[in-house]
Amino acid sequence: MHLVLLGAPGSGKGTYAVELKEYYGIPHISTGEIFRKEIASKSELGILANSYIEKGQLCPDDVTNEIVKKRLIEPDCVKGFILDGFPRTIPQAKFLDELLPIIGKRLEAVIDLEITDDEVIRRIVNRRSCPKCREGYNLITKKPLKDGLCDHCNEPLVQRDDDTEETVKKRLKVYYNETEPLIKYYTDSGFMLKINSEQPIDKVVKDIVIALEDR
Repeated sequence: MHLVLLGAPGSGKGTYAVELKEYYGIPHISTGEIFRKEIASKSELGILANSYIEKGQLCPDDVTNEIVKKRLIEPDCVKGFILDGFPRTIPQAKFLDELLPIIGKRLEAVIDLEITDDEVIRRIVNRRSCPKCREGYNLITKKPLKDGLCDHCNEPLVQRDDDTEETVKKRLKVYYNETEPLIKYYTDSGFMLKINSEQPIDKVVKDIVIALEDR
């Protein structure tokens, strides 16, 4: 199974990627995570990527493409993958289209997690995390057992500085500018599956699996 997950910030991409990873037994590939690993390892690509990030710039498509390509040819991707955070642009999508046949793979579906702006804001401003073990919580959908404390290490939970309504609205604007052309691209290509992500987590996962099996 080779999947791409699309969705606004707060739509649940990370949550559903983990669920699908367990269900299908394939890796969840987050571009943020692979960038951090490349930078930490001080690889040639990591150093190049970091040179843009340090200046507050987005990595050019060719750098991002090469980092993703390097990850997709690793042994754990032999049975499939779930891409989260890539592609973000039409050139990246076209690169993926060209790459997959070369490495003996094909895209099965692109899952668009649909959610309203109001729900995105509601979810994100209620996010909390543990500064020690990095466990994530949400005061609406995933509450800690004890108010304000991590279930695992009892540390006080914190809120990210950018998890404010004003910042979320700016991030949504950037997301729509980047992703609307991509949604049209994959809809026109026949890969798009639209899923209502405002439902309970179990229901969303069930809808995704049913849609994939129907395909």
